Amino acid sequence: MILAIDIGNTNIVIGLLEETKILNSARIATDRKKTEMDFLIQFQQMLEIFKVNKANIEGSILSSVVPEVTNQVLSALKNLLDKKVLLVGPGIKTGLKIKIDNPQSLGADRVCDAVCVIEEYKVPAIIIDMGTATTISVIDKDKNHIGGMIIPGIKTSLDSLSINASQLPFISLDTPKTLIGKNTIDCMKSGIIYGNASLIDGLIDRIKAEINEDFIIIATGGLAPLIIPHSKHKITYDKDLLLKGLYYLYKKNS
Repeated sequence: MILAIDIGNTNIVIGLLEETKILNSARIATDRKKTEMDFLIQFQQMLEIFKVNKANIEGSILSSVVPEVTNQVLSALKNLLDKKVLLVGPGIKTGLKIKIDNPQSLGADRVCDAVCVIEEYKVPAIIIDMGTATTISVIDKDKNHIGGMIIPGIKTSLDSLSINASQLPFISLDTPKTLIGKNTIDCMKSGIIYGNASLIDGLIDRIKAEINEDFIIIATGGLAPLIIPHSKHKITYDKDLLLKGLYYLYKKNS
């Protein structure tokens, strides 16, 4: 059993995995003010809730896109397990060829996603990760990560709209009954849901026009289920893509 943790801008995702099977998972807010001790206490409480003896955890791996939180979590994990913690970053074996201007700048989350897709799906592939930001990664037929796009996330865009437009309220995210909204709230819902679906479709079409290949399309991230049902493309949703990617990276480097 391994402990895999991903630090995102909004949430920290924690998973206990036996091979690629996720036995338990939890999600806590990414709080940049927390100390190493705060995280250590939370991780201990999590293991107690899951009824897991830390002696049964063979090791851990961490990915992060929030540098100001990374060291605190890293130290907490080392103290919790008294074992070396693998950190996704330069020097780690991935089996992924990153062909962008600065390979070290590729986010650890996008590396994990790509590694899992290469292991469990076929290539070429388009990976869509919908979180605080929506990222699109393109993997070619030779398993090269050749680049992609970064787009303001769905909730990020919606919150920004409500903050910056005086007469637009904060709303929940769900699909409106009709495409053409009849009131302000339904207009906002339609714009964010169908607008993002159209954005994704348009970018997929442009990628396929630039690279004439038969891509598979994989989506992940907590907000993806809101959008992909409205896409005209066949998109496979895999909510555990990142955690499974961490497992594969752990095995490649242990």
